[in-house]
Amino acid sequence: MKLKRQRRFEAEVQTSALNDIMFFLLLFFLIVATLGSPNVIKLMLPKADSATHEVSKQPITLSITEDKVYYIDRKSIPFPQLEQTLLEATAGMEEPTVILRAAQSLTIQDLVDIMSIGGRLRIRMVLATELD
Repeated sequence: MKLKRQRRFEAEVQTSALNDIMFFLLLFFLIVATLGSPNVIKLMLPKADSATHEVSKQPITLSITEDKVYYIDRKSIPFPQLEQTLLEATAGMEEPTVILRAAQSLTIQDLVDIMSIGGRLRIRMVLATELD
């Protein structure tokens, strides 16, 4: 007696777990991508004509030695006169910029004192560093 099967067996792939795995992979790659470059914002910047003229900026160099001697462009200045001298040196400049060259052994408070003077005078301060 020959019995015939009423249903044929077909191979099936269970995909219910695949959705969960794909979701976790997506989350993983999103998190890793933001950790790789968290401060990068891609922008399309505007183009400039070559006819635009550049404003020449001459930054002022303020150097501070380890024994707290202040120099503005190689001229020694005592600290009480520093604010007035910076004001005179940046007079007439559109956007005054001061490059701050401080010795490594100075405290943070010394730098904050100088930067607060720059803040009062509305001077852009840039801290110079050395590459290894």
